[in-house]
Amino acid sequence: MANLEPKRVVITGLGAITPIGNTPDEYWQGLVSGRNGIGPITAFDASQHASRIAGEVKDFDPLQYLDRKDAKRMDRFAQFAIAASQQALSDAKLEITDLNAEQIGVMIGTGVGGIKVMEDQQAVYLTRGPSRCSPFMVPMMIANMAAGLTAIHLGAKGPNSCPVTACAAGSNAIGDAFRLVQGGYAQAMICGGTEAAVTPLAVAGFAAARALSSRNDDPAHASRPFDQGRDGFVIGEGCGILVLESLEHALSRGAHIYAEMIGYGMTCDAYHMTAPVPGGEGAARCIRLALKDGGVTPADISYINAHGTSTPANDPTETQAIKTALGTAAYQVAVSSTKSMTGHLLGGSGGIEGVATVLALAHDRVPPTINLAAPDQDCDLDYVPNQSRAQPVTVALSNSFGFGGHNVTLVFRKYSR
Repeated sequence: MANLEPKRVVITGLGAITPIGNTPDEYWQGLVSGRNGIGPITAFDASQHASRIAGEVKDFDPLQYLDRKDAKRMDRFAQFAIAASQQALSDAKLEITDLNAEQIGVMIGTGVGGIKVMEDQQAVYLTRGPSRCSPFMVPMMIANMAAGLTAIHLGAKGPNSCPVTACAAGSNAIGDAFRLVQGGYAQAMICGGTEAAVTPLAVAGFAAARALSSRNDDPAHASRPFDQGRDGFVIGEGCGILVLESLEHALSRGAHIYAEMIGYGMTCDAYHMTAPVPGGEGAARCIRLALKDGGVTPADISYINAHGTSTPANDPTETQAIKTALGTAAYQVAVSSTKSMTGHLLGGSGGIEGVATVLALAHDRVPPTINLAAPDQDCDLDYVPNQSRAQPVTVALSNSFGFGGHNVTLVFRKYSR
């Protein structure tokens, strides 16, 4: 039975597999140093593709986290999720036992799930016939398997689910997990987003929709959120995981606390399959709902980790949404897009950006927006251009928006007793 008194929710563990580092520490050092994680695609021959660049994860070895047999039976997006979740659980120093397993859950979102397996098995079907398709195809492909397999490998028997809300999926997972802990339905949740969609079909599809950058000759400067020279997003891959825990439970075991999560907003544009509603009305409502949920005002906000995709439509629309939601306080807030360094992880983006936002609070430092040389005239906020900034960070937001009109804002606060 859930407790009627809302519980305070804190972050006690972090995990990250990203294009600029395969641990939270490596990722954070990459962010604050403005490291570029984007380069020519190596996962497949992209020579015939309109966009031939991506934010690929480098030097990832699933055998550091899984035995060979298990690793072979799961798509890369699930491997990322298990790896980052193991990191986060270890960082939290939270042991799952027979006594607490039913009170620890997993909520991991993704946009497309096991698309690489689907593409590979389609090729098998066409060239070798239906009888040669793998019996593991379906469980390797379906989107919920990152959450399911993570629970299996960690022994977490509590609430388990997988939001599939396009590029808002990772943030929806964190927000939904927050609600479960806040409501007393779980003592702790392992949550975030994962994606491994640097594949021929996914890249071709996004390129056909004219969503991707074609700055193939200059990948280091291709992702340039809020800049007038931006020409689309750069696809990325990876996973970000947070351990959310009730404050009571965290204190009872002497856990290290990175920050507190205090708010969650979620709305829909109900406007268009891929385009945001002009003026960002849906995103502005989302931000306002998150602030109200967290009991904070626009003047309280120190930092916003923007969705900041580097697309012509998103960046000015998100800017306007922030100004509508925060009013004149918007001009006093540091806003940055870490996608300038990692590319856009689709359903995984909310996970790694949640990690970045929590670390900004923990370190009182704001990651930069790199490649910002000439801001778009409609993008007139403080985007922390090109270099990270040391400053007090007391309350921070993380925005995520997805195809279908999904809007999510998460609110984090520096922890104090």
